[in-house]
Amino acid sequence: MPKINFEIVEVVLFRIKPEPEFLVLQRSDEEDIYPGLWQIVSGGIEPGEKAFEAAFREAKEETGLAPIALYNTPLTNTFYFYTTDSVNVSPVFAAEVNPRDQIRLSKEHKDFRWLAQDDAVSLLVWPGQKSAIRIIHDYIILKNPSREFMRIPPEHLRR
Repeated sequence: MPKINFEIVEVVLFRIKPEPEFLVLQRSDEEDIYPGLWQIVSGGIEPGEKAFEAAFREAKEETGLAPIALYNTPLTNTFYFYTTDSVNVSPVFAAEVNPRDQIRLSKEHKDFRWLAQDDAVSLLVWPGQKSAIRIIHDYIILKNPSREFMRIPPEHLRR
């Protein structure tokens, strides 16, 4: 019987320059899982770490960008992974970054693009990540009234 894991977070990084742009990353060809795939930031939750702390850390580790704001979203992505016979549930976060900051990719990725919503969606493969871009655009970037309810207070973030 498959096990259920809650060990992964996903993070949609965006910047306003002056129009919204979303960051998509291309996995390195040396990666064992999904080499060459275009994706959003994703990574593991370390022991003792909260999911939102992992989201902040993974954004910094994979891109060198420190979020200036981090948001919960009403999304969790789920996927089955056959090598571990597990269903993985991953909360999705949104992270706004300074448009002047420069990316420093980790070795997990070989390329990146800042794209408008439709272009980012067309480059991504997974339906959950495509939906995340759309929902984050509509509920956070467009300053929907729910935006401030979803913002994680800065004092809760590890810098």
